[in-house]
Amino acid sequence: MDFMKEYESWLSSGALLEADKKELESIREDRKEIEERFYTELEFGTAGLRGIIRVGTNGMNGYVVRRATQGLSDYMNALPGAAERGVCIAYDSRHFSDVFAREAACVLAANGIRVRLFSTLHAVPQLSYAIRHQNCIAGIVITASHNPAKYNGYKVYWEHGGQVAPEQAADILACIQKVPFFSEKTCDYEDAVASGKIGLIGREEDEAYYEVTKSVLLRPELVREKGKDLSIVYTPLHGTGSIPVQEILRQIGVTNVAVVPEQEKPDGSFPTVTAPNPENPDAFRLAFALAEEKGATVILATDPDADRLGIAVKTTEGKWMLLTGNQIGSLLLEHIISERSKTGTLPKNAVAVKSIVSTQLARAVAERNGVEMEDVLTGFRFISEKIDEYEKTGEKTFLFGFEESYGFLAGGFSRDKDAICSSMLAAEMCVCCAEKGMTLYDALRQVYADYGYYKESVASYTLEGKEGIEKIAESMRSMREKPWEEIAGYHISAVEDYSSGIRTYDDGSETCLTLPRSNMIRYLFDDGDWIVVRPSGTEPKLKLYAGASDADEKKLDQKLESMKADCDARLRASLGI
Repeated sequence: MDFMKEYESWLSSGALLEADKKELESIREDRKEIEERFYTELEFGTAGLRGIIRVGTNGMNGYVVRRATQGLSDYMNALPGAAERGVCIAYDSRHFSDVFAREAACVLAANGIRVRLFSTLHAVPQLSYAIRHQNCIAGIVITASHNPAKYNGYKVYWEHGGQVAPEQAADILACIQKVPFFSEKTCDYEDAVASGKIGLIGREEDEAYYEVTKSVLLRPELVREKGKDLSIVYTPLHGTGSIPVQEILRQIGVTNVAVVPEQEKPDGSFPTVTAPNPENPDAFRLAFALAEEKGATVILATDPDADRLGIAVKTTEGKWMLLTGNQIGSLLLEHIISERSKTGTLPKNAVAVKSIVSTQLARAVAERNGVEMEDVLTGFRFISEKIDEYEKTGEKTFLFGFEESYGFLAGGFSRDKDAICSSMLAAEMCVCCAEKGMTLYDALRQVYADYGYYKESVASYTLEGKEGIEKIAESMRSMREKPWEEIAGYHISAVEDYSSGIRTYDDGSETCLTLPRSNMIRYLFDDGDWIVVRPSGTEPKLKLYAGASDADEKKLDQKLESMKADCDARLRASLGI
């Protein structure tokens, strides 16, 4: 793409708003900034669009949103009956999320497609559930999840409630690329609402979601009786979780919930945190202080679109410990299996699903209790595809799914990560622990005692812009050309290259991998430990995952640290950082 030509084309367009024209005029002397904004189009992948809020082809703005929605409209109008079933749209608390949602709704309506738009900001799991409940064929949610405030995004879902698959995303992208910028159909929002072309949904849909979510509870009577004794601190991190999380907890009987006041109201600037990510200890800073004041022993935190849940617990030494996504997933899985086993409701064909970069502890928990564990590629849509598959074939019953990046799902009513349902289950788990005279921290130590020590480490390397993307691609190419043979002195027994679909053993023999192709390399060690290197699918990052186990926790910590340090040095050298 000739970025200067594209820049001038936008500047001369009569469709450009005056404020946006001024923004582009302000960078006329900054050739590098012009290149960043116009050297490419914002990539539409399986997670839809995600980028920095700015004017240009490589930014999140109304022009990019309208064009993408026109392409989606063209794709849908080629499918019999799709327009009548329509699209459900939700949005989070980020800057321009409500604006982008309305822009999308107006383009769909102008193309004769039925629209169901949430009247206020709503969470990703609520959108995922509403697609199926409203019998829509697709869904859109405007969000950039846990990214910093300068980002926003546009996710596309399909009728099963999960995000669109790669092949379908490619077909939608082909339709988008045929649409010239500024050529989309649109209509007046108020007129479309008044005429019924855009239907607004809210409280009734919320209540339907709450009812099916409560059906996932395992000990509802106990929670109703003892839930009021549980002291919880909760923070929505300025996002969509505030109302639904508090409401679902209130409905099940968990009423002693203190919400961090500085983070309760939606705010796309996320003024109290560096990034609204429940994986980061910084996001819990205010919650820790409030929990000390209230005497709480557990803290829940949800990200802006309420699909990720973070949990902090008090240790026996009285210090706060932020649980990893792997620990939360393993605890929730053990809780579900344990309680369903007690009541005789654990299906004989039960299956749990986790991403390939998530802990092997969950596999140990599942398999010892007669539950099958399936691995899928990173990306929650792979878990939602499995749920859809199980539902259609009836051969397996979905129990629980999770990713190490703080995404959890039970029940399968929503088909994406669900921090609202997970918050409810976490509260129930705390009540069940209290019944045994334990805390959630005690429960974690018990799981380790029962199944052995498993620990993981994750590192991210962020390289912004075109140059950063090129460095990440070169690093992956280098690893494929010359795979690592050992890490920190630990022998690598096999290398799995998911771009070629081949597993190569240390003796040179090869086998085919069964999972779909992906830009990912996994190293397997003699003792079952593993390392994965992959670019993020939604951010300009290279990600490193490491997992290890040992009967001795101290030895495990030393082994994992040495593996991580060696990998870190190699990757930094490869990336030039």
